Amino acid sequence: MKKISLIGSTGSIGEQTLDIIRSHPDQFQLVGLSFGNNIETGMKQIVEFQPAMISCSSKEGADKIKQQLQYTATVLYGKEGLIEVASYGAADILVNAVMGRIGLEPTLRAIESGKDIAIANKETLVTAGHIVTELSKKMGVRLIPVDSEHSAIQQCLHENSHKDVSQLILTASGGSFRDRTREELKDVTVDDALKHPNWQMGAKITIDSATMMNKGLEVIEAKWLFDMPYEKIDVLLHKESIIHSMVEYIDGSILAHLGTPDMRVPIQYALSEPNRLDLKGGERLKLWEVGALHFEKMDYHRFKCLQLAFDAGKQGGITPTVLNAANEMAVSLFLEGKISFLQIEDFVDRALDEHKALSSPTLEDIVGVDEETRRIVLSYIN
Repeated sequence: MKKISLIGSTGSIGEQTLDIIRSHPDQFQLVGLSFGNNIETGMKQIVEFQPAMISCSSKEGADKIKQQLQYTATVLYGKEGLIEVASYGAADILVNAVMGRIGLEPTLRAIESGKDIAIANKETLVTAGHIVTELSKKMGVRLIPVDSEHSAIQQCLHENSHKDVSQLILTASGGSFRDRTREELKDVTVDDALKHPNWQMGAKITIDSATMMNKGLEVIEAKWLFDMPYEKIDVLLHKESIIHSMVEYIDGSILAHLGTPDMRVPIQYALSEPNRLDLKGGERLKLWEVGALHFEKMDYHRFKCLQLAFDAGKQGGITPTVLNAANEMAVSLFLEGKISFLQIEDFVDRALDEHKALSSPTLEDIVGVDEETRRIVLSYIN
C-alpha cells in the first residue's frame, strides 16, 4: 500500500490522480489532500477518501471544512497548510499537481522530508531546477515525471543509457490554433483558445499549448529531469498525440512511447512504476483505426514562445523564472480579456529583454524576481 499526499486535488491532474487511487484501493491510500478555493469539490473528495491531513487556501474555507467533517483530521490553510500536506510524515510520495510557482516551496519541503515527488508542476523545475535537483540528490529521493512527454522519455530510457542518447524528442500537438497562420491569430477569442483538439486540460495549460509555451516549459523540465543539454532536446509537431515522446540513440535507433491521449496513464505509472496496473476505463490504442501518424518540423517563428523558452533555458540562471512569471501573468490577462492572444508572447518577450541577469539565484532570489516580474508585466497593459 503506497500512501499518497496530493496537492492541487481539484485541478485536472488532481482529479485524475484521485481516479487512479479510486480504481486501485488495494494499491494506494490518500493520506494528505490540499486544494485552493473550490470547497464544494474539495469537500466531496474529503468525504470519499478521508485523508488525515487537509489544507485549503483560506481560513474561511478551513472553518467550513471543519464544520462539515465527520471524522477526525487535521485541517490547515494557506501556504503553511500547503507545505504541511506536502511534507506530511505519513505519506510515501507527494503528487504535486498545483499550478504555478506556488508549488516550489512545498516540493522542497517534501524532498527534505525524504519523499519521492511525482511532479506535474512544471514551474517547480522551470524556475528552480538547479535547487530542486541538487536537493533531491542530496536527500536520495526521486523526481518522477507525471507529464505524458517526460513519462514517455523515462520509459524509453534504459538504465545507465544516458551516455548513448543522441537526442530526446518531445512531441507537440500544436494546440488549438496549429493550423492557423499568425495573421489569423490576431483576433482569436478565449473560447477559441480553450478548445484543445486532443487533450482535456485546465485553462492555463490549454492556453500554453496554443502558444506552445507549454512545450517550451517541458523542454526546460526535460533538461533537469534527465540531465540533458538543450542541444540534445528537440520538439516535433505531431497532431495525433499518439507518440508522446521519443529517444534517439547514437546508433540511430529510436524508441517511441505510444498510447491514447489519456493523462491517467502517466499519472498511474508515476505511482506504480516500475510495475504496471490495469487502467480501468481506459481506451486501448488501435493503430489500424488511427490509420496514419503525421509529423512536421517545428516552426519556431510561428510558435515564438517555444523559441523564447529554449533561449531562456540556455541562458539559465534567473531567466527561466522571468519567462515563467511573465507567461503566467500574460496568460491570466488574456483569460480575463485584457490583452489579445498574440500579446502573450509580446509581454513575455519584453519581460525577458528587460530583466537583469543572475547566474546562480537562491530561493529568495527566485521568489523576489517572480513577484517583481508579475508586477512589471501587469504594468504593460497601462
